[in-house]
Amino acid sequence: MLRPMSTPVWEDGKWQGFPRLEGTLKTEFCVVGLGGSGLAAVRELLRLGRRVVGVDAGPVAAGAAGRNGGFLLAGLAKFYHQAVQEHGHGFAQRVYQATLAQIDQMARETPEVIRRVGSLRIAASEEELQDCRAHLEALRADGFRALPYEGPEGQGILLPDDAAMNPLLRCRTLAQQAREAGALLFEHSPVLEISGNEVRTPQGRVRCSGVLVAVDGGLERLLPELSGRVRTARLQMLATAPIPPRFPRPVYRRWGYDYWQQLPDGRLALGGLRDLGGEAEWTLSSQPTPQLQQALEGLLTSLGVQAPVVHRWAALVGYTPTGLPIAEEVRPGVWAIGGYSGTGNVLGALLGQEAAWALCGKRRPGAVFLA
Repeated sequence: MLRPMSTPVWEDGKWQGFPRLEGTLKTEFCVVGLGGSGLAAVRELLRLGRRVVGVDAGPVAAGAAGRNGGFLLAGLAKFYHQAVQEHGHGFAQRVYQATLAQIDQMARETPEVIRRVGSLRIAASEEELQDCRAHLEALRADGFRALPYEGPEGQGILLPDDAAMNPLLRCRTLAQQAREAGALLFEHSPVLEISGNEVRTPQGRVRCSGVLVAVDGGLERLLPELSGRVRTARLQMLATAPIPPRFPRPVYRRWGYDYWQQLPDGRLALGGLRDLGGEAEWTLSSQPTPQLQQALEGLLTSLGVQAPVVHRWAALVGYTPTGLPIAEEVRPGVWAIGGYSGTGNVLGALLGQEAAWALCGKRRPGAVFLA
């Protein structure tokens, strides 16, 4: 019987943490959720000269922001050619350009946690290989960098402007920077009530003039009015002991259902197979399951990797029927961002900044979603 562990491979045990919210605070804005998107919003609000308080139900990046595969991928959840077909050429192109610029910005902000190695999309079937070619042609037609690829991982396309990162370390770095810049950040402070002028937790309140809910997994639980528009799924992962260098860049395979990256210390972080889990993976439980963990071990074996598994964990992420994220004012004075459909590292950071401007009643220059 497998005994799943809940600690992601990114955890180094060095985080000192922030206090719980106690008592009543008054500020301009409150950000609910201290993952990548919430911290991007906090950072942008500080840059705009605003006072901000941030709260999280757990520690910084305790959700998907610190428990994902560490991929930085340009574009939407849908591949570029699919996004063009479903959402229009102009919009898909603007999103792709904005997310490329966002990856550049993230690399400047936290260069120590980001590796500019590109990414691979690898086909697991002839049908998918044909789709990779359509993907490649659409990107090239609009002047985006992409190359046909054939190598040890298989056939597909190389996206040289994508990147890999340590997502937990990035969030913790941003949180420390925000605190040093004047933000008041609180952990282990689950939100009980939200309105446009107050956020209440078990031991405290934040009175403010606007709220941003920056939560991905479980967004519909925190804001029930979004039920039916966003749905939470569990993504499971594992990591091995170090293996010899073999995967120089992150790999996205089988339409994105399988993915892995080898870390600088040689450990291999691998996840996916959500489609095999069926309805059981649409859940608010973040506990890894023996059945899917065994399937992930089978994927390791198929890759020729025989190192022992040293970490098992899962993350909750929000999916939308359209593949477009939630980004709107859902209650008077309460804005929400989330539902990134599995690709929130870049989109979340971008939307966090756009939402910060929206809270201030302004449009961020070059905004794509909150224009």
